[in-house]
Amino acid sequence: MTNLLGGRAAIVTGAGRGLGRAYARDLAAAGASVVVNDVDVAEARSVVDEITSAGGSAIVSAHDVSDPDAADALIATCVTAFGGLDGLVNNAGLYHEAQPWDERPAAMRRAVLVNVLGAMQCQAAASAVMRERGGGAIVNASSGGMFGFPSVSTYAATKGALAALTYSSALDLEAAGIRVNAISPMALTRMTENALGRGLAPSTKDAPPLAGIDDMRPEAVAPLVTFLLSDLAEGITGQFFRFDGRKVSVVTTNPFADHPNTSADDWTPRTMAAAFTGPLAAHLQPYGVERRLPPRQRATTR
Repeated sequence: MTNLLGGRAAIVTGAGRGLGRAYARDLAAAGASVVVNDVDVAEARSVVDEITSAGGSAIVSAHDVSDPDAADALIATCVTAFGGLDGLVNNAGLYHEAQPWDERPAAMRRAVLVNVLGAMQCQAAASAVMRERGGGAIVNASSGGMFGFPSVSTYAATKGALAALTYSSALDLEAAGIRVNAISPMALTRMTENALGRGLAPSTKDAPPLAGIDDMRPEAVAPLVTFLLSDLAEGITGQFFRFDGRKVSVVTTNPFADHPNTSADDWTPRTMAAAFTGPLAAHLQPYGVERRLPPRQRATTR
C-alpha cells in the first residue's frame, strides 16, 4: 500500500466487479477510504472484504444511482462514514447490443437512467460537497463505443453524453477546485467478453478494434483513475483519455479548429449541393471504428 491518497475518501459506482472493482482496490491500496457502490450487494461486499483483508478501508453501498434520492444518499453515506468526499468515479453502466429497429423503450430508458442520469445525479451531489471542501476530482467512465460501433447506438449515445458532461462540467467546476475528466478504458470484463468489437473487422485495419483484449486486465487500467484522483493530476481537467493498460492516449477535441469550409453570400439547396460535389467533396470524414467512408466518397475512390 502507498499513501498517495491517504486521508482521502472516494466513491466508485458499479464497483462490484470488472473495472469498478479494480478501481476501488487500487484507490484503497493508495490509501483512500472507498465506498464500493453496486446494486449487487454480494459482489460489493466481496470487494470490500478484499480491500479490508489487505489492510485498506472500505464500506458497501447498494444505492441505485439511477434514483436521484439514492444518488444523494450515496454521497451522504461517504460523508458520514469518512468525514467528506474527495473523489468520485462514475463507473456504473449498462451495456446491450441491438439494431435501432429492434430497440425497446424500456431498455433504452434504463440505459439512459443508469449511464447518464446516474452520473449526472452523483456529480451534482458530489460537487456540492467537494465545493464546500475546496476541491476534489471526478472521473467519468465513457467508452470507445461512442466512436461508432455498430449495434450499440443506445449505449454509444449514453457514453457520448458522458464525454459532453465532462467538458462542460470541467468549465463549471474549475473555479471550485474540482477536476473533471473522462476515460475510455479497454480491458477484458464480463461486459466485453462477448462484445461485437472482438470479431468486427474494420475496413482499414487488419484486426478488430478489440483485438488482444484477452490480455488486457482491469487492474492494469486502474492506475489512470488513481492518478486522476490524486494531487499528481493537479491542473489536468476537461480531458478525455483512452487507456488499455499499456498505451494511454489523449482524445483530441477541437470543435473550433479551422475545419474544411467554403462560404457564399446566398445559399440555396443547389449551391449547397455544389459545395459538396466541389470544395468539400474530398473532406467528408470516415466514421465509426470501421473508418467507413460515406457512400458518395466511396464511389469516387474506387
